[in-house]
Amino acid sequence: MRRFLDFNTYFRSVFNEKVVKLSLSSAATCPNRDGSISNKACIFCSERGSGDFISLKKDIDLQIEEQKKLMAKKWKSNSYIAYFQNFTNTYGDIDYYKNLYNHVIEKDEIVGLSIATRADCLGDDVMDMLDDLNKKTFLFLELGMQSIHDDSLEFINRGYDHRTFDLASRKLKDHNIKFLTHVIFGLPGESKEQMLESVNYLKDLKPFGVKFHSLYIQEDARLAKYYRDHPFKLLTKDEYVNLVCDSIEILPKDIVIHRLTGDADKEKLIAPLWAADKLSVIGSIEKELKKRKLALIDF
Repeated sequence: MRRFLDFNTYFRSVFNEKVVKLSLSSAATCPNRDGSISNKACIFCSERGSGDFISLKKDIDLQIEEQKKLMAKKWKSNSYIAYFQNFTNTYGDIDYYKNLYNHVIEKDEIVGLSIATRADCLGDDVMDMLDDLNKKTFLFLELGMQSIHDDSLEFINRGYDHRTFDLASRKLKDHNIKFLTHVIFGLPGESKEQMLESVNYLKDLKPFGVKFHSLYIQEDARLAKYYRDHPFKLLTKDEYVNLVCDSIEILPKDIVIHRLTGDADKEKLIAPLWAADKLSVIGSIEKELKKRKLALIDF
């Protein structure tokens, strides 16, 4: 049985214990929202910048303590990754980010730093900061690739083309900075073959990790109005499960699978309703992986 590393197993191998991610906010914004590129968010993005379950507290130390208490209900751990999840966490005042990130990684219990950002927000000043942080802690970035197809990227209003993503990814590799990327299955107009073309691109790129998401529609995203005005076919649960398993067959086994499916806000979810049951989706993926004589470890 061929096995693939998941987030939990990988970080246990690095730190010899369970490591928990704390979802934090840097109070960042995004060039898609503040008028730099447009005044419209990515079409699927929620009001809270795809960080629907982060703390609302402004003080970072209070956020960390709140998240630690919340995570303690699920897992026992003394080691944490500070995960700056929503919006674009390298966009804006670079000195602010330097002070924030250095303050956070000075805490003994924080063993790593995860920064979600955009491929078009990695200028020289940002790269200098990342190089410095990379020497001090276990650093990895999250980049939302979503798709390699520019028609899809234009539809979702990402604000830059795939070439920009590709160049930024290779810049990060040149600096030995780890990054993972998000893939969204089910974007309107994309065939199964096109979705797997995005996965095959990642096979060659070989990022540190991958997160898989199905396209789902929430009330607080611009996609909700588009879906009502222009209904389109969403993936079934079985279709999504098979796409994820096909992708795991394609990807090298040393690429860490950080997520098998997204976290829809059940109170705001419009469709597909199966996306609200994360455990059922993961269970179906695990069942299909075993059927194919594949496995994810301890997911």
